[in-house]
Amino acid sequence: MFKLAYISTYPPTHCGVAEYTRFLARSLKTIHPKIGVIVFSDLGEEAGSRSDGEIAVRPAFVSGGSDDYRRLLNELSAVDGVDILHVQHEYGIFGRHDRIIDACLEAREERLAKKLVFTLHTVYHPSTNIPEVLEFQRRLKLVDAIVVHSYLMEFELQNQLIDPKLIRRIPHGTLLNPYLDEDRKTLAESLGLDCEKLRGLILSTVGFLRKDKGLDLLAEAVNGLEHIRENFTLLIAGEKRIMSPEDEKMIREIEEEAEKLNIIFFDKYLSDDEILEITALSDLIILPYKDLIGKYSVSGILHLSMGSFKPIIGTRVPRLLELYQFSPRITVTPTDPKELSRMIRWCMRNYDYVVAYMSSLYSYAVRTQWIRMARRHLSLYRELLIS
Repeated sequence: MFKLAYISTYPPTHCGVAEYTRFLARSLKTIHPKIGVIVFSDLGEEAGSRSDGEIAVRPAFVSGGSDDYRRLLNELSAVDGVDILHVQHEYGIFGRHDRIIDACLEAREERLAKKLVFTLHTVYHPSTNIPEVLEFQRRLKLVDAIVVHSYLMEFELQNQLIDPKLIRRIPHGTLLNPYLDEDRKTLAESLGLDCEKLRGLILSTVGFLRKDKGLDLLAEAVNGLEHIRENFTLLIAGEKRIMSPEDEKMIREIEEEAEKLNIIFFDKYLSDDEILEITALSDLIILPYKDLIGKYSVSGILHLSMGSFKPIIGTRVPRLLELYQFSPRITVTPTDPKELSRMIRWCMRNYDYVVAYMSSLYSYAVRTQWIRMARRHLSLYRELLIS
């Protein structure tokens, strides 16, 4: 059986790509235990080699845009090379330059890797006018396969003259929530929340708390629901990512709103289990995202939310393309808090109808379970190795 290596951040690093890689690696080991899986991880809090079950984790690079991958090549040599070398690429991890491509091409040339695969968690449109990013995407034609998660990402790469035969669309995986049978009191206690403060329908938004998550839009929308504040509780949960004075101002304003309305601010990094517990606790999940123009990706939080089979209100942005595709009537524009406020109120009043309407999205959640997405990756790897 072949040997597979991922180059990616990995828990305990606080990063969506890290969690994605762990889900994928574990699912691959579940469907085919004989595959050798190694993760060449970032030099995070745990600097030494370790194992995650049967997955070997070997720190090999500095996250944040390092241009030195000699340690990665040394680690590849130490394990006598691999059959598939698969990079889980995000610009915030590997920088906007193409050094990681150079390192992988060198590994293939030195026979430390037979085939090279890149998953692009973000694709940029030329309108962003970032030359080094567009050059990176152009050079991807030198690898053996490129994985993306949405049609938008696939066609954007084709428009940038990447051979369609190189591009594989494999949706982001979905975990079906194992906490759905737990009652409100049990879930609240597990999360350290006071169950007495959870009144009415529970609305939630989870994930890293920063401006592109549209929290300012949500705060304004909820402010418009003050006359029915006894009918709901809003739970805003996640780790603050304050990167600018605007972020700081937004968080401060939301905390002020929390004092007037029934808003619970749960400020901490959330493990996958905690996110699943919160979505199981919730009656309505709100994803009021604001995407940067010309930047295409897919939301991991959307997939965690889909697996809880709860109604989801989201904005019409590329990151939530799948929500718009399967449940377009429960989406709103990303700029109008009054529209979001009306949608929240309508969903609260017509809750049973909304649950039934979202059945297509719930079917998609089942079709994109991690175990199924792992099989699609396995099929790609086998195809590459016999080509």
